[in-house]
Amino acid sequence: MSSIRGSCLCGGVKYEITGPLGAAANCHCTMCRKQHGAAFRSRAGVEPTGFHWIQGEELMTFYESSPGTHRGFCSVCGSPVANKIDPTAVTGGGIARMGIQLGGLDDDPGVRPAAHVFVADKAPWFTITDDLPQFDTVPAH
Repeated sequence: MSSIRGSCLCGGVKYEITGPLGAAANCHCTMCRKQHGAAFRSRAGVEPTGFHWIQGEELMTFYESSPGTHRGFCSVCGSPVANKIDPTAVTGGGIARMGIQLGGLDDDPGVRPAAHVFVADKAPWFTITDDLPQFDTVPAH
């Protein structure tokens, strides 16, 4: 796999993904909507060993929005960059993950959202108009 690069709005934070991205989805949960100021967040996961800071890691601020989930943003421009998800935050256990905002990637990640998740929490002013599957929570794997 070739690397995928991403950055924040001001360019102070830059990162590279060298590991495979997990399934991508559009998340409509209240926290993602508030973090992004949008109807949903398009995201994918990657194992921490496949994620590398290139510059500006010291500019990152992480906020624990729920137990084990730390939402990261650039402290200069406020851009959401990457979330850290502890194994304890994953239902039924799991591995630590990084949640990557597809909108912050500078390169084509090669994945596309395959579903809408947490649609039970979606913004009442937004209508989903595509044919992707919709789930009230995250479907079991």
